[in-house]
Amino acid sequence: MKTVILCGGKGTRLREETEYRPKPMLPIGNRPILWHIMQRYALYGHKDFVLCLGYKGDLIKDYFRNYRWNSHDVTVSLNRPEAPRFQDPDDAVDWTVSLIDTGLDSLTAWRVRSVRAHVGIGPFFLTYGDGVGNIDLKKLLTFHRKSGSVCTLTAVHPPGRFGEIRLRPDGRVESFNEKAQTETGYINGGFMVCEPELFDYLPDSPMTMLEEGPLRRLASEGKLAAYRHEGFWQPMDTYQEFTLLNRLWESGKAPWTA
Repeated sequence: MKTVILCGGKGTRLREETEYRPKPMLPIGNRPILWHIMQRYALYGHKDFVLCLGYKGDLIKDYFRNYRWNSHDVTVSLNRPEAPRFQDPDDAVDWTVSLIDTGLDSLTAWRVRSVRAHVGIGPFFLTYGDGVGNIDLKKLLTFHRKSGSVCTLTAVHPPGRFGEIRLRPDGRVESFNEKAQTETGYINGGFMVCEPELFDYLPDSPMTMLEEGPLRRLASEGKLAAYRHEGFWQPMDTYQEFTLLNRLWESGKAPWTA
């Protein structure tokens, strides 16, 4: 199965970082968040990717063009520069990555529509290039197949944007929980599975959001399913979330790696 990742947005809420690079290239540790998302899929054996590029897509192309140079130690012979020796020949990254320009200002429905020829004739995964989670992709795919839907999204609890404070009657703080996750309600966390019929719902217009017309129409026709994920999920929408994900990575206990 192909995995389509939306990588073309401008990330305006993280302008202090995305002015110079696309949001999927913002680092968690020494790797871009895009790599972490792809690694999650690869963990389940899904290693064939289609990246929908837009804003500063050339930087994403450069990253994969020079992937081994950027990721590994290397020895070069100056009289034979075409034959570098990488220090970790047993590197298990064996992904196939298609890098497709889907327009600078186009919205998500058009970006997906633009890669139709690259996803084949069967179902495919679809997600965003700015969020990580410990979603069980095998269970997600099984749920989708049983649902008989055109598209199955992963329903997640939205992360709290602010710390939760509980107060005592006298005004003292009883407890403070940083970025508590909402316990009720769900939002679309991406990590979707789609049938080829999805393309019949995508209009011939670059100014349509996938989450508006197409998914709403599927929902109204009973063809949109939701796989409930109660585990970890975190987008990178703000600088605070950028630093949170890096703290989790530095702790050695990043939930999306398990």
